[in-house]
Amino acid sequence: MAAALVAVMAMGVPAAHADDLKDKKHKVERELKGAHRDLDESSGKLRRADARLSAAEAQLGTAKTRLATARGKVAVARERDAEMQAELAQAEAELATAEAELEQGKADRETQRAKVASTVADMYSEGDPELIAFSSLIDAESTEELTRRDGVRDVIVGQEARAYDELKAAEVLLEVREQQVSDARDDVAAKREAAAEHLALMQSLEAEEQAAKDSVVSLVVERRDARAGARAARAADLAKLRKLEKEQNQIEEMLRKRALAALRRARAQARAHSRSQLGGPSSGLLAHPVDGYVTSPFGYRIHPIYHYWGLHDGVDFGGGCGTPLKAAAPGRVVASYWSDVYGHRLVVDHGVLAGKGIATIYNHASSYTVGVGAQVSEGQVIGYEGDTGWSTGCHLHFTVMANGQAVDPMNWF
Repeated sequence: MAAALVAVMAMGVPAAHADDLKDKKHKVERELKGAHRDLDESSGKLRRADARLSAAEAQLGTAKTRLATARGKVAVARERDAEMQAELAQAEAELATAEAELEQGKADRETQRAKVASTVADMYSEGDPELIAFSSLIDAESTEELTRRDGVRDVIVGQEARAYDELKAAEVLLEVREQQVSDARDDVAAKREAAAEHLALMQSLEAEEQAAKDSVVSLVVERRDARAGARAARAADLAKLRKLEKEQNQIEEMLRKRALAALRRARAQARAHSRSQLGGPSSGLLAHPVDGYVTSPFGYRIHPIYHYWGLHDGVDFGGGCGTPLKAAAPGRVVASYWSDVYGHRLVVDHGVLAGKGIATIYNHASSYTVGVGAQVSEGQVIGYEGDTGWSTGCHLHFTVMANGQAVDPMNWF
């Protein structure tokens, strides 16, 4: 629409015409917006029930996703816990082995110490081995004997040295095993600490999983209750619609009878194409009942909630809460009552217009300033816009009845 408007202006169409096209564009946009809102589609209770059901279903989908995520986290945590327990068991086994080897090393060191003590005791029981060996060298009578006795001395001294070397080796090995035990204990302690921290994490994840599961269960119950509530609200609405149909039939029958009587009077007075005895302009057209734009037009359509093919028997006008409602033509108020669907209703009989018995019906008003039997003039304020009955906002649902049948009001302005 905007592109078409620009193209028309570019072709040199007068500014006034362009403004008219722009106004029409805005009007169409308003009507489309109003048609989507459909102010008379259902009761507030049903809308709230449907909104609750939609919210529960949307939240349930999110909750199921969160539960699946939580379960995945717990599964991964459990796998890691099993790995950590195996690693801890391995570390504890290595510690036990290291401690056993340490104890064996201590025993070996004590054995070697005892061996060294025994060797030294044996060697020194007859004196200082070095002196004995030196004395034997002095007593040698030949070079050969000197060499032999020197070899004996080396054996004696070597035995002592080996005994000390073996003891030193045992002590060094013991130090290594003590370090291994210390390292193994640190490893076990670290793994136990990590396992404890992971256990806390896993408990937290399991709590998160349980909370997600509880949320899903709660939302399943909420969805069930919301669905039941929506069904009950729909049933109540349908009952009100059936009641409204009876009321509407009664109104239509009354207006048909009044229209027939008015036409008979008009024929008898030879004024079939002018206003009835109630008086009025000679044009035979209705004035706009409110200063506002059309939000939903007259016509057949699929009901957005109940999905039946039905007639939207009037035109919805916006304007705002408290906007004055005006008589569309001179007439008499023939009915004023409360409807669960239409809220405060007012029916005005205008007699004969353009050869037909015409009546107008005002719906959803906050209040009316006239009652049954009141004579009204064209343009007279007779009430104020409201949102009573099935309505999502203040507006006027305006119906024109011709010979007792609903017709498009836009054809009568």
